Order: sequence, then structure tokens, then C-alpha cells
Amino acid sequence: MSAKQVVYGLHAVRAILARHPERVLQVRIAERRDDPRTRVIEELAREKGRPVMRADAGTLRQSAGDVVHQGVIAEVTPLPPWSEDDLLTALAKASKPLLLALDGVQDPHNLGACLRTADACGALAVIGPRDRAAQLTPAARKVAAGAAESTPFVSCTNLGRTLDLLKEAGLWVFGAEAQAPQDVFEVDLAGGGVLVLGGEGAGLRQSTRQRCDFLVRLPQLGAVESLNVSVAAGMLLYEAVRQRAAAASG
Repeated sequence: MSAKQVVYGLHAVRAILARHPERVLQVRIAERRDDPRTRVIEELAREKGRPVMRADAGTLRQSAGDVVHQGVIAEVTPLPPWSEDDLLTALAKASKPLLLALDGVQDPHNLGACLRTADACGALAVIGPRDRAAQLTPAARKVAAGAAESTPFVSCTNLGRTLDLLKEAGLWVFGAEAQAPQDVFEVDLAGGGVLVLGGEGAGLRQSTRQRCDFLVRLPQLGAVESLNVSVAAGMLLYEAVRQRAAAASG
């Protein structure tokens, strides 16, 4: 893992300054930006004792590449992905944990969007395979808007083995498929569980599908065949949140 990593964008930089300032090595702000959101970040960095410098467009582009950085970049010590052992340790302390597993999602923007929604829904972690799948790149962190600093990402060698371990720990595994026999609203998501979504286009791999206790679908009333994976993840996660809230109040 690199000794440092670039986080860019107003939300992502503000989030890591607020939650993990000790990991921020330096903040760079576009020399021409002087607006309320930028000033909040500059003040927060100085309050936390983090170095802040103004930089021209060329310097920012050299640091972050050709991305929409919104004029704010932070060099940080990266948060290492959780291992399976880290995940199992956290599970032992959690009550009815909710997890999201992504079976080969390759677009870092989709990973970032899934992390953001998982964070909003109180998921314990997001899980994905280490090979042939998106990892926590700066692009994924930007889309996550700070969620990558609060919701752990578990990068596993073998997703099937990790799902087996989660089942042994007492969690139900729900796989999402457009042609699944059950509507997601017909299954109980109020207990500890893992929501599993397949990669863009390919869907769930057979080895993953075989490990699912339930295969569920989202209602499709229009002409499109499937939803974007991050949209589907959001709908499934919020259905779990709805069911859990109903169970708690009932």
C-alpha cells in the first residue's frame, strides 16, 4: 500500500479532517477559491493543526490527475482495508449487523456510491474481492463523499469463503437478481444479514449465487432490464433500514 494517498473534493476532504485529522498530511486549496465551503475546510485544517497551502491549477492537476477535485485536495495516510479477521472481530461486537457485498463491481464510481449509501444506512462494512474488482481509489473516495473514512471496506481474497464465514457467524445471505423468485419486500431483512449484488453486466457469479440463502429481486415496472448496481444497493439497504425500524417500533 502507498505511504500516502490523495483524497479530493469538498465533502471527502472535510470528512477526513473532521473524523481522522491525524491521517491528513497536507491540504491544498486552489489559490483562486475563496468561498464559504472552502473557508470551512481551511479553518478546520488549521484548527486540527494540519498544514494548508494554496496551489495553482497545474499543481493540483499534478497531484490528483485529470479529475473534478473542486479545488480541494488532501494528501493522507490511507486507511487500510479490513481483513476477514477485522470483520469477524467487529461482528462479534455487533447486534444484527447489516453488510453489503459487491461481487465484482468494477467501476470505482459505483463502489464509492455504494459506500456512501452503506454509511447512510448504518452498514457495518462493505465487502468486495481483491482481484478483478474496484478498490478504494481516489475516484471511489471522491464519490463516497467521506463515507470511505467511516464505513470500512473489506478487501477479501475469496468472496465465497468470506460469505461462508459470515454464514457460520449467524448471518443470512441475500443475493439480488433481476429474475429471482422472491420480491425483496417478501423476505425478512430485520436480522443480521448480508446483501450481495453482482458486478455491472455480469451479475452474481455462480459460486456466489450458490452461497445465498435467498435470491431476491426489486420490482421492475418499466422497460429497462436492470438497475445500476449502486441504485439497486441503495434500494435494498433502505428496505433493510425500513424493516428494522418497523421491527424496533412494533
